[in-house]
Amino acid sequence: MTLRAFMQGAGKSAIRKIAVLLVFLLVLSGCDRGAPLLLVKAVAAGVPSLSPFFDERSGLGHDAEGIRPRAVHGSLQQGDTPGLYGGTRQPTICDVKRLKAFLTDPANDRKAKAWAAALDLTTAQIPGYLDRLTPVLLRHDTLVLNHDYKKGKATPFNSLLQSGIAVLVDERGIPAVKCSCGNPLRPFAGDTNRISVKFEAGNKKWDGYRRSSVVSVQPAPRKIARLALVDVADPGRGIERPVGTTGTRDKTFDALKQRAVPDLAGTTFAEASRRLTRRGLAVGYAGKERPADGARVTASDPPAGAELGFGAFVTLSVAEGASGGSSDGKSGGASGGTSGDTSGGASGGSGTPPGSSSSGTTSEPPPSSPSSPSSTPPSSPSSPSSDGPGPSSSAPASDPPPKSTPPPPPSTTSSATTSEPPPPPPPPPPPPPSDPVTSSAPPPSEPETSSAPPPETTSAPVTSEPASSAPVTSGSASPGPVSTAIT
Repeated sequence: MTLRAFMQGAGKSAIRKIAVLLVFLLVLSGCDRGAPLLLVKAVAAGVPSLSPFFDERSGLGHDAEGIRPRAVHGSLQQGDTPGLYGGTRQPTICDVKRLKAFLTDPANDRKAKAWAAALDLTTAQIPGYLDRLTPVLLRHDTLVLNHDYKKGKATPFNSLLQSGIAVLVDERGIPAVKCSCGNPLRPFAGDTNRISVKFEAGNKKWDGYRRSSVVSVQPAPRKIARLALVDVADPGRGIERPVGTTGTRDKTFDALKQRAVPDLAGTTFAEASRRLTRRGLAVGYAGKERPADGARVTASDPPAGAELGFGAFVTLSVAEGASGGSSDGKSGGASGGTSGDTSGGASGGSGTPPGSSSSGTTSEPPPSSPSSPSSTPPSSPSSPSSDGPGPSSSAPASDPPPKSTPPPPPSTTSSATTSEPPPPPPPPPPPPPSDPVTSSAPPPSEPETSSAPPPETTSAPVTSEPASSAPVTSGSASPGPVSTAIT
């Protein structure tokens, strides 16, 4: 008996221990059912690729080592962000002519086909595509979809390129080619907040690496004509480089010149981004995800009027919601028309061109801005007198009766009265078509109606009837709905 009790006690104790162990394992795992971390391979500046498309010893491109990554406000940055990329007065950071000659050489046809396939091109499109690319230097540790050349094919892998690496960017500001090895690049498509960076094969963790400084470049909303760069050797010197050029047509500007933050409250996030970009300021945002283009900006940090240097970040706070092209109260009902904005077809903006008089077509007209007479729809029920003396679409009211017609007795049905005795049935007959019709209940101050009233109308106003139950209303009644019609 004692042995059986002992065994039962030991069994219960073992069950308790197993249960505690299971709970402990669940706590350690966190019950995380979300997506696993995405493995990203680090690629350091100046470190040769293990499987390049192009022999890196030939000098196709040169990275700039020692450029520390900049702090960012948001991991997603558009390709037209001022100061996103750097430049140098040395035009040999990427030899586009040599890369073109290599990929168009029939001896390298197999590599050319794999290279073109990685970028959704044909081999015939390679020369024209390369002519539209622009060499720049990364100023941030940048996430990309990289490609190695293995067994005759382009093998994609996610990688983190160190700041200072030379790349070619396309017309939307997206990294397209790693200059030193010619490997094709595509935009990073993963979640920037769920990555695991692996430093291996000579790509040791570099000085200045911060997880918070990693960026992923998103396409600019439209093609870029010129890239606004910062000279990596002289940060006070800006470089304006036309897209598709290698530095021979560069123009410089003062990157230390102060730029005022515009008043962006009430604009869409897309419009605010464009206005900041035009002034040489970068766009930041609170939170882990970039706000929708139509989200309304509520404030900026620094606030409007603050003076900042080129490429400085302005963090925008937004109230999420669809914009619908509503007015910001400054541009005649068209979003994005403030401060002399002349760009059309902007994403997230209004479909109505700036200065349009059709403010009634916006989905959110500003309640505080009065409408001009030319913009008020003529059929508006709130302004019946604006139609002029013509007939109105509202319910018509007949003229006052002549003296010979006595008012109906109090017991008469209040729905309508005519010149004949009121019939017993409740439905009222329509007024005689021969009687003149006035405009929709004009106020006493209106001097004219749609037709001349009978001469004796002014001498016998029906409003002097003492019977309170009589529903008759004279022609000079208030502009509200008319419940009776007297002939």
